[in-house]
Amino acid sequence: MTRQELISLIRRKKSFLCIGLDTDISKIPAHLKDLDDPIFEFNKAIIDATIDLAVAYKPNFAFYECYGVKGWESLTKTISYINDTFPGQAFTIADAKRGDIGNTSQQYARAMFHKASSGLEFDAVTVAPYMGEDSVKPFLSYPSKWIIVLALTSNKGAEDFQLFSSMDTRLFEQVLIRSKQWGSSENMMYVVGATKAEMLADIRKIVPDHFLLVPGVGAQGGSLQDVAKHGLTKECGLLVNSSRNIIYASGGTDFARQAREEALKIQKEMEALLK
Repeated sequence: MTRQELISLIRRKKSFLCIGLDTDISKIPAHLKDLDDPIFEFNKAIIDATIDLAVAYKPNFAFYECYGVKGWESLTKTISYINDTFPGQAFTIADAKRGDIGNTSQQYARAMFHKASSGLEFDAVTVAPYMGEDSVKPFLSYPSKWIIVLALTSNKGAEDFQLFSSMDTRLFEQVLIRSKQWGSSENMMYVVGATKAEMLADIRKIVPDHFLLVPGVGAQGGSLQDVAKHGLTKECGLLVNSSRNIIYASGGTDFARQAREEALKIQKEMEALLK
């Protein structure tokens, strides 16, 4: 999906909501657990209920890789379902946080973007930049695909390294300054945690036009209003992720309907902010 296609999708749906498909089999409704592939069936129901409200879906790979081959099958079926059933209607993000030396990153990129090889075809992948340019650039060799570079995350431990300052520049700012030379606002985004919303103004001074993927709204305590205040651009420039608040809104047979209700609340707030 190109940048302009993503912007058009945001305008059409009046939303910049990304739903995290962090599907934990221990938390999904009991009536699904006897099915052949309960994780996929749960994801499918969430997608069907929210596809008109969300512009992106983001499976976290840990929730699939922990089940080995069966988990990979659930993930493959989920992404194929989105791409085949709703073509052009959702931006898909592989939340895999990959990053290694160049030839290894080439294979990681192949896994995320080359369907004939892996069965997966995402629009974007999250990437850890700390091994430098040669660990990131292989992901940029695929046309119309994106990398989403970890910049400033929402977890407490982010302060251990990301806020380290040298010569009046914090480490996450150096990541932004250096990495924006590797790609462009057409194929590179940044992860910025919603719990660090007050720092978005500083981030926008460095990357004024890049899209930002913002986790941490909802269960982690981030404020959508604060994120929008400091992060919105004239073309939106944001994908705000919510996972647990939406997908686990109910543990009963009405889980998909309740997920839609939670997603609708956020979408309506986003629609107002976009105006």
